[in-house]
Amino acid sequence: MSAKPDADTDQQASAAPAPGARTLSPAAYRPLQPGETYEPFIRANEKVPEFSPRAVALGITMVVIFSVAATYSGLKVAQVFEAAIPIGILSVGMSGLFRKRRNSILENVIIQSIGAASGLVVAGSIFTLPGLYIMGVAPDTVHMLITMFIVSVLGSLLGLLFLIPLRRYFMVEQHGKLPFPEATAINEVFVTGEAGGAQARTLVIAAAVGGLFDFLTTSVRAWSEVVDFQFLPFMKHLARTTRASIKIDGVSLILGLGFITGLRYSAIICAGGLFSALVMVPLIYHFGKYVPALSIPPAPLPGFPSFIPEMSGGQVFKLYAQRVGVGAMAGAGIIGILKSLPTITSAFSLGFKQLFNPKSHAQNVVRTDRDLKMSTVVGGILAVLVAITIFFFVLLRQDPSSASKAPQITLTGLVIAVVFSFLFTTVAALATAMTGNNPISGMTLVTLILGSTALVSVGLEGQFGKFAAIVMGAVVCSALSMSGGFVTDLKVGYWLGATPRYQQISKIVGTLFAAVGVALTVLLIHRAYGRTDPTTGQFISGFMNTQVVPAPQANLFATILGGIFDKAPVTWLLYGVGLVLAVLLEMMKIPPLAFAIGMYLPLEINTPLFIGGLISHFVEKSSAHKDVSEERVRRGTLMASGFIAGGAIVGVIGAVLVLLGLNGYIDLAVGEKNDTLGQILSLVAYAGLIAFLYLGSKRAKADPA
Repeated sequence: MSAKPDADTDQQASAAPAPGARTLSPAAYRPLQPGETYEPFIRANEKVPEFSPRAVALGITMVVIFSVAATYSGLKVAQVFEAAIPIGILSVGMSGLFRKRRNSILENVIIQSIGAASGLVVAGSIFTLPGLYIMGVAPDTVHMLITMFIVSVLGSLLGLLFLIPLRRYFMVEQHGKLPFPEATAINEVFVTGEAGGAQARTLVIAAAVGGLFDFLTTSVRAWSEVVDFQFLPFMKHLARTTRASIKIDGVSLILGLGFITGLRYSAIICAGGLFSALVMVPLIYHFGKYVPALSIPPAPLPGFPSFIPEMSGGQVFKLYAQRVGVGAMAGAGIIGILKSLPTITSAFSLGFKQLFNPKSHAQNVVRTDRDLKMSTVVGGILAVLVAITIFFFVLLRQDPSSASKAPQITLTGLVIAVVFSFLFTTVAALATAMTGNNPISGMTLVTLILGSTALVSVGLEGQFGKFAAIVMGAVVCSALSMSGGFVTDLKVGYWLGATPRYQQISKIVGTLFAAVGVALTVLLIHRAYGRTDPTTGQFISGFMNTQVVPAPQANLFATILGGIFDKAPVTWLLYGVGLVLAVLLEMMKIPPLAFAIGMYLPLEINTPLFIGGLISHFVEKSSAHKDVSEERVRRGTLMASGFIAGGAIVGVIGAVLVLLGLNGYIDLAVGEKNDTLGQILSLVAYAGLIAFLYLGSKRAKADPA
């Protein structure tokens, strides 16, 4: 193994600043040398505004606005936009409104920490709880509102509190070893906003180019967003006869994520996607087409054909290959937990030492390493567990068929919520740190399948069983969403010198307000898009109409839960194959989680990640002089961060246009009208975007200092 730091994770600080300006440490994105310590942007002994009334007030305003917007767009447009980056940009922009306010970067971190809770709470809630309406087991309005709020808060707090003891592991021990692509983009926004000058211009130009490109791609649809190369006769024949296909989602946001992720991880993720699309799908279709009258479990999802020969490649992927990926993620998670068990043990043992000697600990910890007191964390975890127990027990007592079995079902549900939340916390955080993607849908699916099977075995059944299972699954989903997203906030704070304790308090504040916004918006959609059945006089929820409110994850979970409680067979073999595959990958020294994420995500997301990683590699190798090469990669990281920021903002704008019904005025739908023309234009435009990123990165010169 080479002694040289991994070039793919040796990601990059900001471009050269003006003389005398405060700068990000050169060691921000690379592993530390023996004996070297990381010096944050704001040093531990400096006192600057941080957890101020202004920051808290603006953060609460952001979380309310973005939680409503993200919930509405996530259910209506079937896409939860990432709120962290737009909120970061807005916080930097609003800093300029306060002319007497200097060194506001840590206040901006607090604003972002509170505001970004919106996207995390939203994802944890809307991926699961609308399933109650879909299955027809939702309670009345008041009880549904209370249920959604309690589930969102308890699950999010559980994920947050479980992650706190692991903060030092991810922030310090893994420093420079994990790319943290989304955190890097947010960090660059804050640093360049503080520094201004050439750095800010580079970021703004890249954000404008990336945002305009994504707007033309996704909202104007001047060309096809996804290129599947079906306009080529060979590729069309291959897809028709084997269901194998290669796709690229041509947006700047994913390209930027790939550049920051680096070649190694992006290549492994893409390899997982290619394995699903070019090996698993053709193999399953090959055998399935010879048994056209046999329906192979699992039961087809709504809208899917009943038999494999009638399915498209995408349908085979979602029904079979993706479930192997889910099993691989579960296996990778178990392996990751076993490998990090010493760290987890030491983290909690250190915490318990703090319980018995808190004053000694407080005296020895610098500001930038100060978490909530471990007594508070442990007490908070116990309080949440007690609240979950009471909540589950009260729910079960409301159902006559479950009341007599309430104690054992409650205990089973509690174990499910705690065990899966705790185990998958590390997986969610690691996945986000590796790729910028948190595959909570897959981990929630594992939880629902195993958990529901356990609940059925202890007597939970019928319609109420589906309700209870979704609620318990929602607690876990919320916990995983929070832990995966919060690790990003903590890394930004680590780079910039924020106080972890204030970030943790900020997230709790944001969670409470986001939970209110999500609950009210879900109820609004339920009523606004619902209708009364003229034959029965019963109200039909808006979530029953997937054309108006797609809610894809909730529909998937509702279908699977319905099968389990209706005693349909569960495809344990597919999950087991994935688990064995994860073990084999670990034996071959290939990171199993990255490969499993690639298997789970659609191929069109994996391929642009790999292209971005390749560009990063070629930029890093573009000069024989190390200092020139490093500056080029730093500039490329700044441009890639701009792509991510621009794409995220356009995602918000696009969702608003759809919700207001204004998208029809700008929608050209070129790909729908002429698929060949749309894909060719997309490839040409995407090639231009790649050239802009590569050539723009090479414009950097060596730092004269």
